[in-house]
Amino acid sequence: MSSSPTFRSVPATAEVVIIGGGVMGTSAAFHLAEAGVSDIVVVERGELACGSSGKPIGGVRAQFSDPLNIELGSRSLRAYEDFPRRPGADIRLDTVGYLFLLTTERQAADFEAAVSTQNALGVPTRMITPDEARRLCPYVSTDGLVAAAHSPTDGHARPVLVVRGYADAAARAGVTFATHTTVTGLDTTGDRVTAVHTDRGRIDCATVICTTGAWSARIGDMAGLHLPVRPVRRQLAFTEPLVPPAPRIPFTIDFTSSAYFHNSDDGLLFGLADPREPDGFDTTWTPEWLELFREAVRQRAPELAEMRTAGGWAGLYEITPDHNALIGRSGELVNFLYATGFSGHGFLQGPAVGELLRDLHLERETFTDISPLSADRFRTGADTRPEAHVV
Repeated sequence: MSSSPTFRSVPATAEVVIIGGGVMGTSAAFHLAEAGVSDIVVVERGELACGSSGKPIGGVRAQFSDPLNIELGSRSLRAYEDFPRRPGADIRLDTVGYLFLLTTERQAADFEAAVSTQNALGVPTRMITPDEARRLCPYVSTDGLVAAAHSPTDGHARPVLVVRGYADAAARAGVTFATHTTVTGLDTTGDRVTAVHTDRGRIDCATVICTTGAWSARIGDMAGLHLPVRPVRRQLAFTEPLVPPAPRIPFTIDFTSSAYFHNSDDGLLFGLADPREPDGFDTTWTPEWLELFREAVRQRAPELAEMRTAGGWAGLYEITPDHNALIGRSGELVNFLYATGFSGHGFLQGPAVGELLRDLHLERETFTDISPLSADRFRTGADTRPEAHVV
């Protein structure tokens, strides 16, 4: 794979410049190259997958409340199942299912309505009893549990392996990966972006695609566009190796607290969203965060609260006002495309979004109507459809 440290400067021209070398950027590069686009440069300020895509394990699911998210998740699940063949890589996909634990009648009613929508779109989710939830995940306490929602076709995979798989295939097709290269500005003329400036040179281009996740607002500002994405730190931890080994369990989420856990190598992975976390780009892992997780699981999965941990990890979560992604073509700069602001469900939608970006660039009809995900919805007052199944 060619990268910028090999060169004194980036290529002077490109048909497409993709800014951001995570799951979205590499998926877009793969799908464009596969479709015959021959002059693509991916610009990444660090190594590939050095941002949010570098997380140790990423959930993959089609359990959402919004039909469009269900469709993107389901289509991507099928692509991840096919990943060993296309593009050709082992991503350690483990189809253990997702299990949402529900503690109020309102939650149960909301999830039941979502399950009906999912079933109508071919997703085999079902509502189950607390006892069934405990059979699926022996760590779960049924005290105070009202119901649960479970889909057996969900699971988790390794984002870094996905990025590597897409990037390797794209590189074989001729895509240039300019890593350790920082975008410093964009030139615009009329309604078009004409060039991307980097600390290794200028790239004249026909299309720019922004896939920079939590950093997308900065790229939007360079183009004079509003991409309402804000960054917030999320933390997780790993247990020490468990003896005897942990049972194989679903990706399990206590919906009330957002605490989640699942298998990870020879132990478990713990996660939880701290509602008090301020916006910002800090990715320092703080062991004190563990107390929040332990407090949250003492009632729902008490055995986990006593498990010893062996370190953790912090990354950035990219949030939009309605917790739905921004995907589309700028109405002001017609050759500026974007896919960002996924609010925690970007990795699981990566394959489908790569297809969408390919078709937007080639001006093909997309497989689904993505106009509800336009960034302009917040500027024009268009209807928004907040996603309820956010972790």
